[in-house]
Amino acid sequence: MATRRAPPPAAAAAADGSIEENAMAILDTAGIKDARDLHDDRCAFLETVRSACLAADSPSPPSWRMYNAVFQILQDSSSLELTMASLHLLMELGKQYPRAYLTDSGSGQALVAVKEAWSPFHLRSDVGCGEIGGNNRHLDHLFDSSRFSSLIEDMVETANDTDANNGIEHIKNMVLLEYLVSTLEADFVPRQIAYKESLDWVIFRESLLQMLLGVEDGISSKEGSAKSAPDLESSLAIISFEFERKALASVQKLFTMVMNLDLIRKEADTMGLTSRADGCRNPILDVILDELTYNISYLSPFLLIFVEWKWKLEIILQYFSKYCGKPAVRTRRSDNSQHDLTLENVLTLFSTAATTKAIVKKMSSEVVQLLLANAYQVCLHLECDSSKDSDTTKKIGATLLQISESFVSAFHNMRKINPDMQLSPFEKEALFTAASMARVLKNKQR
Repeated sequence: MATRRAPPPAAAAAADGSIEENAMAILDTAGIKDARDLHDDRCAFLETVRSACLAADSPSPPSWRMYNAVFQILQDSSSLELTMASLHLLMELGKQYPRAYLTDSGSGQALVAVKEAWSPFHLRSDVGCGEIGGNNRHLDHLFDSSRFSSLIEDMVETANDTDANNGIEHIKNMVLLEYLVSTLEADFVPRQIAYKESLDWVIFRESLLQMLLGVEDGISSKEGSAKSAPDLESSLAIISFEFERKALASVQKLFTMVMNLDLIRKEADTMGLTSRADGCRNPILDVILDELTYNISYLSPFLLIFVEWKWKLEIILQYFSKYCGKPAVRTRRSDNSQHDLTLENVLTLFSTAATTKAIVKKMSSEVVQLLLANAYQVCLHLECDSSKDSDTTKKIGATLLQISESFVSAFHNMRKINPDMQLSPFEKEALFTAASMARVLKNKQR
């Protein structure tokens, strides 16, 4: 992430107070207005905010009232045009007036966190919209942990509903999730960079993600469902796939951020930097593993869509470790200490028909085949990635030639104990690729 110059204080009201008053006056609903009038007024308001806060010669940050109004349009509008316009405006404002960013310091990059900045979240110790100056009203449209969870649940409930009204509601929920996760990410990434340099846990203690995961109190209200315009019904099926693709990417980003936060939290714990105030919860990796273990039908679709390679391999290795344990290594402190399981360690469990039979009996052939094929996919991706992650390379534990040969051997031994073993097209492709790769790499060594 590039170092930024300090932007204008994002929490301050717009430089010219008349800008806020003029903009908010557009949304005045006094008098009788039909739906078209309301739609036009909201479009005009969004354009006014864009002009004053982004496109002007000397742009100034929106006031909290203006931010709130844009965010409420995103949540309340029954128009896809307004939903997308408000989303894009909020995204651009977030880039122009970030809540957290990096700046050059004498010893490297330092984090600047604008604690008074507007946020779509209302969290513990988080200064939200309207809280400055003693005004605590109108917070029910902001998100605490309970409402954030409800959003995801609502998104799942409406996913398969073909009713047009629920269709637009589903799309709106996905757009909301995309914006909220992007806000968490924009706050998380500079903190992650700053933490690597300082190892200061406070940087993450004050992050939106940590507060979202740790908060227990807060407002948990739901807005009424929006009405769908009749002419949108036929277009919902066409555009829904694109929104779902983005929502899926948002969920994956969220998973990855939480797993990284858990890793940093574990490191901070070992250094004695955390306290009871940081809360206590199960790491998300454990939650995912438990779900995939007890609901095996989820395993294949999860591995198919989860393409964060480092964590995909970690999930696969942790899955095996639940059944196989971790290899013991001799250390100065103990003869029975353990180190992390690697893919090389896993493949050695399938080096003979006898050991293969023991593992397959515990896990089932279908699960083993699926996990190994996906693990090999990670190896191939890493081999083609110019910016190789050293931690992931260590998790593999061997060269691509060694992994390819062991992979083929593992499937050969599984075939020995079960001649009727069936392979999915993905597993067949992985096996064919491994065999071909082993031959090519062997020939290169000659």
